[in-house]
Parts: sequence; structure tokens; C-alpha cells
Amino acid sequence: MLAALALMFVLNLMLFGHVQHFAAQQRLSDTFRAALEAGTAPVSEGDFDDVLLADGVPVALLDIPSLDLREFVVEGTSSAQLTAGPGHRRDTALPGQAGVSVIMGRNAAYGGPFSGIQRLAPGEKFTVRTGQGLQKFEVIGLRYAGDPTPPAPKRGESRLILQTARGAAFVPGGIAYVDAKLTSEVQPAGARQTSSLTLPREDTALATDTTTVWALVFALQLLIVVEVAAVWAFRRIGAQKTWIVFVPVVLLAGLFVADQVARLLPNLL
Repeated sequence: MLAALALMFVLNLMLFGHVQHFAAQQRLSDTFRAALEAGTAPVSEGDFDDVLLADGVPVALLDIPSLDLREFVVEGTSSAQLTAGPGHRRDTALPGQAGVSVIMGRNAAYGGPFSGIQRLAPGEKFTVRTGQGLQKFEVIGLRYAGDPTPPAPKRGESRLILQTARGAAFVPGGIAYVDAKLTSEVQPAGARQTSSLTLPREDTALATDTTTVWALVFALQLLIVVEVAAVWAFRRIGAQKTWIVFVPVVLLAGLFVADQVARLLPNLL
């Protein structure tokens, strides 16, 4: 069973996670485009009715032509949220608004949407579409921990920071930061209920998410039940019928376990 779990874990990171990311992006595309057409796309941490945005709600469309990157950005940056695509850190302004905005993305797993951002050169341009229109940015530069940071934006200016894991795929060695400045008109900042002091630990860079450990326990229990049932069926109805019935079920249960284990890994992986 351990060998099967290890195999499903690798397949989840290398294959099934990418499929999951693709499907999530399709769903986010439909939701965000509908919100834009209705004029209800988020412009603050609350929705159109001032209700706190749920994690996973699409808030922007990031388009970096030089990397062939076009990703819908969700609210929240925990490991669970970044399986769907890049995430906007709750305690920062939305892209294009006055202040500093932070978008985090995975380097390798679940589509690895930010695997190429470390190739961005100063002067390269990209856009972010939000509920306030099309925001245009120009890359300032790439930096790592310990490198000098750009001067803080002046009052009324807007800055965007893209973050991902530094190092080889699936072996994070730190955090990579891409700083960009807004070149289009600055938008007014929406209200933020979350601050850097109240931001959940699992939403910080390279953090793990232990809030769904209960789901992992349930997944393991399900896998054990399936294994016991398969052994019973093998003895009662024979090997052939057992393989036909239980192989798909065991694979699905193993994938469920692998997905929950992957969420315990650093969110920028």
C-alpha cells in the first residue's frame, strides 16, 4: 500500500495536479468573465454586497505575453487555493490600486504557473485585468532574499510583487520576487479587513496548510476500508472480478490521499 501511495503522490504532482489546475482555470474563467459583464467583479476584500470574499474567488486575470502566461488569480494564498492558480494575498491591495499588491504562484506543482517569472527582465510589460479595468505594469527587476528592495512606492503610486519558489522544481530554496510598477492610471484602493498581523500563517510565502489534516485522516480511513473490502472480495469472488471492481476505486482513494498530502507541502512549490 505504501508503494501505491508513493506512486499516486508522484503522479498527482507530475500529472493529475496539472489536470486539476487546468480544470480550475476553466471554471474561474467562466466565473470571472460573468462577474465582469455584470459589473460585480471584486474591487476590495468584500464582494458587491460587502460580504468578505471567500477563498478561491477569482479577482483578476494576469497576462504576461513574454511567458505565454494567462492565469486567473484567486483570492487567498494558502496551499489549497494555489492549486487552482496564482493567488492574491489578502492583506494587500488589488493590482492597480494605490499601494502594494502581492500575487503568489506555484513554481512546479499544479500547472507551475509561475515557473518562468524569474526570466522576466527589467522593462518587460504585462497586464492585469480587474474589476477596475485593465492595469498595465512594467517589470522593475528580480530579487531574492537578502537583495536590496526597490524604494517603497510613494503615496498614490501602485506596485505589484510576483512571488514564487526559488530553486529547482519541487526543491524550493527560498523565495523569488519580481517587482513591477504600474504604468497606467492608479485606481482607488478598496477596503481591506485583513492586515499583515491577522493574515493566516498558511497564507504566507512557503507556508504549509495544516487546516485540512482532518480531510487527510478521512482519506486514509477511506483507503483502508477499500483495501479491506478488496481483500474480502478477493477471497469470496476471486481475483478477476476483484481487480475489475476495486482497481479504479483504490486508485481514486489513493489519489484523494495524495492530493491531501500535497496540500501539506509549501504553497509555492
